[in-house]
Amino acid sequence: MHPKLVISIGDINGIAPEVILKSMIDHDYSKSVPIILSPFKVVNYYSDALDISLDINYCDNFDDISLGRVNVIWDDAFTDDIQPGIISAESGAVAMQSIEKCINYLKNNDAQAMVTGPISKEAVHLAGYNIPGHTEFLAKKNDVNDVLMMLVNNNLRVALVTAHIPISKVSLFIEKNLIQHKAQLLDHSLKNDFGIEQPKIAVLGLNPHAGDGGVIGKEEIEVIEPAIQEARKKGIKIEGPFPADGFFGHQLYNQFDAILAMYHDQGLAPFKLLSFGKGVNFTAGLPIIRTSPDHGTAFNIAGKNLANPTSFKQAYQLAIDLVHQRNVD
Repeated sequence: MHPKLVISIGDINGIAPEVILKSMIDHDYSKSVPIILSPFKVVNYYSDALDISLDINYCDNFDDISLGRVNVIWDDAFTDDIQPGIISAESGAVAMQSIEKCINYLKNNDAQAMVTGPISKEAVHLAGYNIPGHTEFLAKKNDVNDVLMMLVNNNLRVALVTAHIPISKVSLFIEKNLIQHKAQLLDHSLKNDFGIEQPKIAVLGLNPHAGDGGVIGKEEIEVIEPAIQEARKKGIKIEGPFPADGFFGHQLYNQFDAILAMYHDQGLAPFKLLSFGKGVNFTAGLPIIRTSPDHGTAFNIAGKNLANPTSFKQAYQLAIDLVHQRNVD
């Protein structure tokens, strides 16, 4: 089987094109067919600027893809200048157009998974897209009410109850039904996407010291603990709430198949420290498979041949693994 993976080019003024092209240098074509959705000019520019030599098949549509080459598809006009390091409406527009094209190929069953290059939310907003991030946009485009943002590095998996919302509003979103629903999504994904028959999930508290029995906050007692109890009634193996600092400090994550964090940085900061640049962002709960590297656009090093493609390579490989896992099921 040669699964076809569509790749969104990301922000063309960031490091996305660089990490994508570098990831293709030693690509094993016996395992998948890579298809980059990008203006040809962008791929040519970075290939030349970074001295990356690839056998590229430029085509106008999916019917012309080649099994043994890197495929690049684009059917829109592109005349804008490429400006590494510059945030612009043009780069945001191309990034979103690329994502939408990838989604359409997946919906038509032309491809089996997508890997997204990092985008700039600022550039995307300049282009007229009012979205908080990839995750929410993918949910809307796939007619899904709720999805789960999960970071993966081998057996370390961190999922989020809330994702791209201001820290000042996190406590307003932490409520029992949401936590319980996210726990169900996580349990289902661990079983169906990762092949874990009886996954064990840890839940982090919201407040320092998980509220210290209500002294520092009552969300653990009034919201999180009841949500955990409800999840257990549904057959989910789940424990907590754990104080986040002690949980990671004492390496308790080694005892669980996944961790459910309350908000973005509570989960992602320790994850990125522990994953050493090899983390992958996976969106659970979608009818399609989507992965991405766990880093951003890094405009400060764009076009300088300094970007490390490791995380993108891991994202690409996880997408392949998930395709095979879902086919097994």
